[in-house]
Order: sequence, then structure tokens, then C-alpha cells
Amino acid sequence: MGYTSKQLSKLMVDKLRRTFGRDVSEATDADMFQTCALVLRDIMSANRVETREKNQKNNVRQVHYLSLEFLMGRSLEKNAFNLGVLPQLKAALKELGFEASDLFELEPDAGLGNGGLGRLAACYLESMSTQEIPATGYSICYELGLFKQKIVDGEQVELPDHWLNLGGSWLVTRPEDTEEVHFGGQVEVGFENGRHVVRHSGYTTVLAVPRDMKIAGYKTTFTNRLRLWDAKSPTPVDLSRFSSGEYVKAVEDKAMAEAIAKVLYPEDNHPEGKMLRLRQQYFFVSATIQSIVRKHKAKYGTLRNFHEKHAIQINDTHPTLVIPELMRILLDEEGYNWDDAWYITTHTVSYTNHTVLAEALERWPQDLIINLLPRIWLILDEISQKYQRQLEREFHGDMDRVGRNAIIWGGQVRMANLCVCACQAINGVSALHSDILKNDVFNDAYRRTPKKFLNVTNGIDHRRWLAQINPQLDELIRDVIGSDDYLLHPEQMKQFEKKATAATVKRLGEIKKANKVAFANWYAKETGIVLNTDAMFDVQAKRLHEYKRQLLNAMHIIYLYQRLKDDPNFEMTPRVYLFGAKAAPGYVMAKHIIHLINSLAATVNADPVCKDKLQVIFLENYRVSLAEKLMPAAELSEQISTAGKEASGTGNMKFMMNGALTIGTLDGANVEMCQQVKEENMFLFGLTADQVDARVRSGYHSYEYYSQSETLKHILDQIAKGFDDGVGYIDIVNSLLFGQNGGMADQYFLLADFESYRAAQALAGRTYLDQKKWNQMALINIARSGIFAADRAVAEYAKNIWKVPVRKA
Repeated sequence: MGYTSKQLSKLMVDKLRRTFGRDVSEATDADMFQTCALVLRDIMSANRVETREKNQKNNVRQVHYLSLEFLMGRSLEKNAFNLGVLPQLKAALKELGFEASDLFELEPDAGLGNGGLGRLAACYLESMSTQEIPATGYSICYELGLFKQKIVDGEQVELPDHWLNLGGSWLVTRPEDTEEVHFGGQVEVGFENGRHVVRHSGYTTVLAVPRDMKIAGYKTTFTNRLRLWDAKSPTPVDLSRFSSGEYVKAVEDKAMAEAIAKVLYPEDNHPEGKMLRLRQQYFFVSATIQSIVRKHKAKYGTLRNFHEKHAIQINDTHPTLVIPELMRILLDEEGYNWDDAWYITTHTVSYTNHTVLAEALERWPQDLIINLLPRIWLILDEISQKYQRQLEREFHGDMDRVGRNAIIWGGQVRMANLCVCACQAINGVSALHSDILKNDVFNDAYRRTPKKFLNVTNGIDHRRWLAQINPQLDELIRDVIGSDDYLLHPEQMKQFEKKATAATVKRLGEIKKANKVAFANWYAKETGIVLNTDAMFDVQAKRLHEYKRQLLNAMHIIYLYQRLKDDPNFEMTPRVYLFGAKAAPGYVMAKHIIHLINSLAATVNADPVCKDKLQVIFLENYRVSLAEKLMPAAELSEQISTAGKEASGTGNMKFMMNGALTIGTLDGANVEMCQQVKEENMFLFGLTADQVDARVRSGYHSYEYYSQSETLKHILDQIAKGFDDGVGYIDIVNSLLFGQNGGMADQYFLLADFESYRAAQALAGRTYLDQKKWNQMALINIARSGIFAADRAVAEYAKNIWKVPVRKA
């Protein structure tokens, strides 16, 4: 902390010479980026030593956050910002002949996540460091991450994302902390001298090698870490086979081991993909719990107090195998009896649920677990049998209820049910979502153990998602409230509304306009496409899934286009529609929707009737760094998921915090956003979650909407026919009218909500014409967004689940 630009300049020159053997005059931008990263990494490493010593002295409970995703984005600017040296770093680079903005743009996004789940985990890590909570995040060091999206002829093509070339500058390999993870083999269980003994033989070993990323807190030297496990074979190459010409077989073990850390979410629509996903999940939780246990035992000599010193948070169901893995260590390696091992485990682990979608509540074929993880299977079977006997007693033999709650049932191992059984706390991530968990998804469990169930509404890192990415807005807030205290006390953002004047509202409008121009300039430089900055920027940026209803947005655009074609003088508020989304490679319908949006965009953007009125843009390869440019420029935020399907959302919070108004359903955290800003400061539409449930129970007939509405018929017929590229989308229309694969037609209620959505869009368009009113609404949204900061959410976890203190600032 407290480095001057001259000190940083000297550190960079020295690092450049020692590490790269170059003077500044010889250095490339890539050299200088790596140099900056290494200098900041050294500062954080020194802070980390101090943090470890502080943690050892205070003996505070450690938090371990397990997530298959951490969507970190870029780190250079963020770390400099949190370390309090961003202005000095920019000045030092300027003195050395480099532009900081060029280096920031050079950095690849760390390819460690997909969407909101991973970005939330990243926000929480930063907040835990800022609030001085001793914590470590754990995941896999994916070589290629998810994928780099390329749009070719309107369709998504997945390319490898080689983020580690420069992104690896932040990682420190710790070979001394390598753990062994075992797969397959045979298990023998018996007793020797009255002691339970388990022998595991014939297994394949994979080495888990940690690569650590430091996580700096804001205005503190407190530094946590993200531990990423890389997969290596203990026998990289079989030289005897290589020498005899069996080149492929010689490197087979190495390739099989390293496949674990190759990509995030390998396709699991075939047996090999399922096995690889299960290997990934066990690999990272086994390495993690072994590491935690080893260090704990070295310090305390016993695991009797393990649950008192450690809190393990399972972020969604992906890390659930940490439960039987901890049991395995306690039973097999430490010799505890079942009851003692179960007590320690169930007082250590907590579970955050992120979805109500049945397909996302993971289930694994039991045969796969038996073959790949034979000892884990025996423990799972024992947990399941004990739990099932308990359920049969409590449900008085009602086997329907037993079957819904059982861990192993019908040849499937249900990970969510295992979490509900074994975890000390289960939380949803918005008030509505938590209510759905209690009243529907886990209703039987809630009625049995209501105190287990909590709510912690998601939050975002407002230091990154406001102050860092929107510096003019940050400056305005500081000027109005008279300090930058809101960066540590986000509740103080309310002062922005209380102290605002007419001049504040005017300046806010000017900032939004400047942000739009900046985004448009960047986009024109990248693509050559000129955006109409006088039009409303209407943005839907999130993972592509049918329940998020990008298709509903596209249907409305088609409606506007058809109106303009029928009447070129049709009055409408000019719009630039911006989509950002990736579809899972195997999600056929989602990829078709991306193709549809691009077909629509090509037709609309080429038609003279739409000039200066309607523009449609699909932003290729949506990622954190692109979101950081887009969100300050957005004016209308599309949060239009089917009510009851979105657990929370975090993009909705980021847009709100940057002054975009929300058009949305009462779903996820939209409900709490509405409570904060009131209905008059957002644009609500659509069925509520209760109304959706009622429609499902009474029978929903989407075809009636099509047959009774000329508008909907015209739109869907256009989709079926296609646009100027000649590609038709009859499969999309059939799914809305007749269902797909035996499923319900229009299962996400696009046709039922369309007219309400159209009316809300019309109201948003009319409101936008009164810029003074629009900007006043935007100001209210910004000022009341402080409750959605990650600091609030993490403090709730700390108090109610982890039982650890937070920084008093």
C-alpha cells in the first residue's frame, strides 16, 4: 500500500530485466503486461504472508468456498484498484512509454466460468478479502475454460480459449502442496483387531497440483487466495512404449489425467462426457479436502475440532462429493466411527442452491459412481440407507414422499438430496427463490428441519461493477455524497438520492450519453458497425437458456419490424437492441435461438425502413471484459425470465447499479429490486410465479394464443419462414405450439406473456422520450442498489452460516 509512481516504475524496470532480460526500450506490450502482473503479484504475496500470520494469531474459523466456476475476468486493473495504486500504475506506465489502457485490453479474461454462478463466486472472494474473512476459493485450473464464441454465418461456433498464455501471470504453482486423487480400482472392507479397515487397490492416480491466485481486498492488506487444481499424471510418459514405437499409448495416461483440467463443462450427452464431468468434480473436491485436512492436522494433531475451525460452502451441487470424501478420510484414514465422522461432516458443510430447474439438480448414474469411485459409492450407499430408513419412519411408510427425498433411487444418485441430508444450512439466493425451495423443491425437508433453510440474496462487487468500470458515475456519487465511503459501506449510496439536485440528474444523463458513445466507438473499432447513440440501448446479456427468454425479446423486435414494414411512419422510440449470450455446445434449441437473432439482425439492419429506428446487434463472445464496457452504456435492462425460474440473477443488479432501468418479471431478485425502487421506477410485466404454477396445474394451451391473436400469428409465421438469409425456424415455432420431445408446449410461457411484455416495452419507450424523468428514475435505481452489494451478502453468510467475524471499517 502507498506506492508512488516512481517506486512502481523502478519495480517494473527491475522485474523486466530480471525476469525477461530486457530493458524498457526492448519490451513489448505483452512483456510489460506480464511485468505489471508480476509486480502486483509480489505486493499481494507479501500481503498474503502478513494475512496468514494474522489468521494464525487470531485462530479464526476458515471459510472454504468450493465452486466449479470462478468467472474472474481480467485482474490487472482490478488488483491495482484494490491495492490503491491504479493512478500510480497508470502514471508509471506513461513514464515508461506505455498506455495502461492498452495493457488492460491485452489481458485475456480468466476462462474459469460460464455465467452468473462463476461471477458470483468471484465477487464473493473479493468481498471476503475486503471484509477480512479468512477464506480460500477452490476450483479447477481449466486450460481452455468454457469456449471462445465465434459467430459464423449467424451460428455459434466454439473455439478454444487459450487464456493461460498471459492470464497465467497471476498464478503461482505450489508443487509442495500436490495431492493424490484415486479413481477406479477395487475396495475391500473388513476388520482387523476390532478396527474397521478399508483397502483400496488397483486404482489410477492423478496428481492435483495447486496453482494459486491472490485475491486482494480493498483498502486493506488482507489477501486471500483462489486455489486452482491442475491435473497431472504421476507417470507423464511411458518411455518403454515410446521407445518401441507405441507413441499414442506412451502418452495415454498423461492425456487422460490432463483431460480433467482441459475444459469447463465437457458435454455429458454421452458416457465419456458424463465420466469426465464426474472425474472433474471428484478430482477438485478430493484434492481440496485432503489439503484442508492435512494442514489442520499438522496444526492441531486431531480432527475432533475440524468443524469448529472450518466452514465449507458448496456453491451449487457440483462440489457435493466433498461430503462422502470427508467421510472417507475420517473413517478410513483417521479411524473415526460412523457417528463421529457424520457429526463432524454435517457441522462443517453448507449448501447454496442456485436453481429450481429439475435438469440442473444433478443426478449421477449409480453404475458410473460404482466403477469410477468404488469407495465413495459404499459411503454414499450407507448414507442413503440410513437416511431412507429415517424418512420411512418420519413419513410413516409413504413411499412417494420417501422416493422424492431419497439420495439413491431408481439407479440415480441425487446430489441435491445428499446436500439437504448432510449440510448444516441450505440457502437460496433471493427471497422468492428461497420460498420456492421451502414450499416446493425441498418442501418435505423444510417441514422436517425448517431451521436449516435460510435466504441470502445474491450481491455483486460494487467496487468493480460501479467504481472501476464507470469512473464518471463513481466521481458523481463521491461529489454528491461528499466521500468515497460508499465503497466500503454500500448502504451509503442512499445519500446519492437524498442529496441529488436537478444538476445531478442532468449530469447523470450526460454521463450515460458519454458511456454510450464510448461503447459505440469501441464497437465500431472492433467490427466496423456504427451504433445509433441517439437511440435507447436496450440490452439482454446473459447465458442463453430458454427460461431466460431471449426468444421473447426477439419476438417483440419482429413485431416492431413488422409494424415498420406495414407502416414506415409508425411512431416508435428508436432502439438499439444488444444481445450478449453463449449457448452450451450441446444445447440445440439455445443455439437455434442465437441463429434466429442473427438472422433477424441481418435483415433488420439491412432494411432502409429501419434506419435510425431499429438496430439489432448480437455481441460475439460475451464475457466479463465486454460486460464491463456494456453495462455503463445500457439504458434498458432485459430481465424477462419466466417467473419462478430464475433463482436470483446478478446481471440485473449490475445494470441497475449503472443506471439502467429494468424491464422484467417478478422473478428472482427482481422482486427485491422492485421492493427497493417501487413499481413506478421499473417496467414490470407478465405472470407471477404463483400464476405460472396455476396455469400449469389447470392446463396451458399455447396454441390458443396463436389462433386468437393476429399479431402472434404473424410473428410466429415469420419465425417459421425465416428472414433474408433463407433459414427457417419451424422447430422453434413447433416447440412453442406443440412442445418438443414430449414436453409441454411453450413451457416458459412466452405466448402468455407476450402482450404484457409488448405493453411494458411501449411504456418504456414513451418514458424514454422524457429524458429528465428517465434520468431521475435511473438515479433512484443507482441510489437504492447498495443492498445488492456482495459485502452485504457475504456479511450475512458470515453471521448466519459460517459464524465468523467481519472487518469493522
